[in-house]
Amino acid sequence: MGNELKTADIGLIQKIIPHRFPFLLVDRVVEIDGTERGVGIKNVTINEPFFAGHFPGEPVFPGVYMVEAMAQTSAVIAGIGLGLAEKGISIYFMAMDGVKFRRKVVPGDVLRMEITKLRGGGKVWKFRGVATVDGGIACQCEFTAMMDLPK
Repeated sequence: MGNELKTADIGLIQKIIPHRFPFLLVDRVVEIDGTERGVGIKNVTINEPFFAGHFPGEPVFPGVYMVEAMAQTSAVIAGIGLGLAEKGISIYFMAMDGVKFRRKVVPGDVLRMEITKLRGGGKVWKFRGVATVDGGIACQCEFTAMMDLPK
């Protein structure tokens, strides 16, 4: 599909990755440049089910969910870049490296996830993700995933 810049709304996202409520953690992908990079958006709302226990009286978006949201965004980027909408892509975490949490993410925040492919093309892909809120880094990491691509 070349390097043309593209976007993905929730309908297209759901055609690429199997995640659904309450575990679909990317609302829109606003930039897609082939399989090389992209930017996803997660609107954090008080309606998220985990806020009841994380934490009562002081809701904080769980850090591990930030990493998962970046992984889902990377799967969407790769899926669109490879033309895999509605073809059944499965992606499984293999490793997370250098995970750092820099600030709290709370209801009302818009999490912007900037994803860059470090290695990919076969079954094993590696990405760098940086999640920001209002320009400030909330989370950064590198992660490896295995993609079970259709034949």
